[in-house]
Amino acid sequence: MQQGDIQTTVRTLVLAAAAAHEKFAGGDLASVVAAAASIGEALRRHATVLAFGNGGSAGDAQHFAAELVGRFERERAGLPAIALTADTSIVTAIANDYGYDALFERQVKALGRRGDVALGISTSGRSRNVELGLLAAREHGLTAIALTGRDGGPVGRAADIHINVPEPSTARVQEVHRTLLHALCATVDEILK
Repeated sequence: MQQGDIQTTVRTLVLAAAAAHEKFAGGDLASVVAAAASIGEALRRHATVLAFGNGGSAGDAQHFAAELVGRFERERAGLPAIALTADTSIVTAIANDYGYDALFERQVKALGRRGDVALGISTSGRSRNVELGLLAAREHGLTAIALTGRDGGPVGRAADIHINVPEPSTARVQEVHRTLLHALCATVDEILK
């Protein structure tokens, strides 16, 4: 591949990501506002955010929890958040003993408390373990928020609040998801100011 071809590929991908962001920003942002308000109010009450997903979405869940526990762009006290993908002993024990579908459901039931927030992330909207985690959250009095792609699928339908990025490309969905997670961090910081 020639240098000019590489530049063209990079430019094409960056423009595609920008177009996906612009498309999302031009739509109805009510679900993002509702999610930010729900997370902000839960954290104001010292409730906990439980974030989870698979693969790249697991990485996004961990990134989101890190921004809350650490800090985003301004100094503040750490906020209670945990990524349900970060403890490999728990993840592998549950997957081995109960099956991968039970991974988040079991942790939500064990760690979640009424008034907490469960944030399930699924690029496809079809991750059964994320769906079950959100259903368990609703059953136990947590606010269930889904961050999905494509048509949102069963994961979106399992949530109280559904933020959907209706893009067909996994990469574009993940890029917009990361921006939305940063938007949630920024607005939560404003709510808690």
